[in-house]
Amino acid sequence: MLESVAEYRKEMSLPLNSVVVGDSADVLKTFPDGSIHCVVTSPPYDAARVYNGFVFRFEEIAKELYRVLVDGGSMIWVVQNTVPDGEGETLTAQDQSIFFVRQCGFWLYDTLIYAKDARYPEETRYRQAWEYMFHFTKGKPKTTNLLKDHKTVSYWVHKWRRNHSSNRQEDGTVSETKDYGVHPFQTRENVWYYANGFMKSSKDKIAFEHPAIFPDALAEDHVLSWSNPGDIVLDPFAGSGTTLKAAAKHRRKWIGIEISEEYAALARKRTVKIDQNETLTDLLFPSG
Repeated sequence: MLESVAEYRKEMSLPLNSVVVGDSADVLKTFPDGSIHCVVTSPPYDAARVYNGFVFRFEEIAKELYRVLVDGGSMIWVVQNTVPDGEGETLTAQDQSIFFVRQCGFWLYDTLIYAKDARYPEETRYRQAWEYMFHFTKGKPKTTNLLKDHKTVSYWVHKWRRNHSSNRQEDGTVSETKDYGVHPFQTRENVWYYANGFMKSSKDKIAFEHPAIFPDALAEDHVLSWSNPGDIVLDPFAGSGTTLKAAAKHRRKWIGIEISEEYAALARKRTVKIDQNETLTDLLFPSG
């Protein structure tokens, strides 16, 4: 009972289901310890985009993210190294990973890859077609709803044989091919493929008012994998609100932090109405 009261008080002190305008390094300091179940985000790494003069206080933010995450909570950190003209990769992704693990206490539980269309030609390198999706956890993860959508080849071959062949007995009768009970789908591999680009990453045209979005499906897959209905999902760099939209759609509570009022307004627009039939209120407080 006392634990439930404590959890309730934590929730009441959080800006649930809203986008807070401010610097994550400052806003996160106002959150209680162990109050967030899942983080899904893509930070403004290597100053690859200009965010209205925003300075990325990575080390402060990293420590705060560890503090506010519940024990067993998960954080997905989508990041990529950039290549300055005439130089090698920055290794920012690796530097951040090492800091999260050695200075903050996170586990690097898995390294997933976001594979995408390589749209830009390269003159001296192969075209870049993927980004890291680091899965950090605060200790052993409590929630692992692994997606099972990888086709089991043996099942589909067996199914085809069952539909196109038969076992004829000595007396001339025909019996069905034995069903060996193989499941049609296996757990997904850790390379995830998504179409990206205009009206591919999202069907929300307004989302492309932001210069750097990741696919709606990517955010949904992570929200489903590492959180449960009713959990609190945070995006400390909310951007166009992709993570927030995914959380609301799948009946999670959500919080976005965004330094730009312009992008915060965009994120709010995308989360107010999830699709043509369901509003955010309907999803969070379903009738009946």
